[in-house]
Amino acid sequence: MAEKKTKSVKAVSQIIATGRRKKSVARVRLFPGTGKCTVNGREMGEYLQRDTLLLVASQPFEVTGTAGKYDVIARVVGGGISGQAGAICHGIARALVKADEMYKKELKTAGLLTRDSRMKERKKYGLKKARKSSQFSKR
Repeated sequence: MAEKKTKSVKAVSQIIATGRRKKSVARVRLFPGTGKCTVNGREMGEYLQRDTLLLVASQPFEVTGTAGKYDVIARVVGGGISGQAGAICHGIARALVKADEMYKKELKTAGLLTRDSRMKERKKYGLKKARKSSQFSKR
């Protein structure tokens, strides 16, 4: 429904996809452009301060060889900065598949289309953390 709205207002086609990682959810919009990436209104390099996180977020473009061909606008909520970078990566990969089905095989073999389902384990009663317990004393 958002695609129809933007097509009537602008002649620019946009692809919308959602990416998730840990507690983070990223809504990614992909436009044909020059490679400008913004996250929550800031430049991606400014938002994801570490170089490793920047590499993680831009990994789908490296795999498909489309670096500099698309502009990205992402809104990310929840989790920490590492989870948010993973969510952006997942969202961009899904959007690239919507843009062109030819990228699906490359992204699938790289493991970028699979949602990383690892979450923090919940704390159990009687324990200090999820698995840590008090030291056992025989006597």
